[in-house]
Amino acid sequence: IPFGFIGVILGHWILGVALSAVSFMGIFGLSGVVVNDSLVMIDFIDQKLREGVPPRTAIMEGAKGRFRPIMLTSLTTFLGFTPLILERAIQAQFLIPFAASLGCGILFITAILMMVVPALCTLHLRLMPSRRPSIPSAA
Repeated sequence: IPFGFIGVILGHWILGVALSAVSFMGIFGLSGVVVNDSLVMIDFIDQKLREGVPPRTAIMEGAKGRFRPIMLTSLTTFLGFTPLILERAIQAQFLIPFAASLGCGILFITAILMMVVPALCTLHLRLMPSRRPSIPSAA
């Protein structure tokens, strides 16, 4: 989630949009998307580990297997907000900070997420070998 804030601030700065209360509503929405994307990848990795796949392979398969769904979801969300971000009508000025927060934050965090989550999973499994999921017994 902290990387999402970096993306939001960069997006607002590049677009020349001031941070406002409406921007923070976009940040709350962004937090949900970030958590969801992370959980999608972590759940896939966990499923592979439960199938008995070695940790390194499970993490690589998780990152590759969830790359397309996460990227497509994030890109379509960004593209959906793009017309609002670029709108210059006076009626849209209220919502532009929201769209800038959510759109730019998603674009930035998705790129970071695809690298950070697998790296953190690798570290976690190295530091906590006892926390590796065991293969369910067929009892």
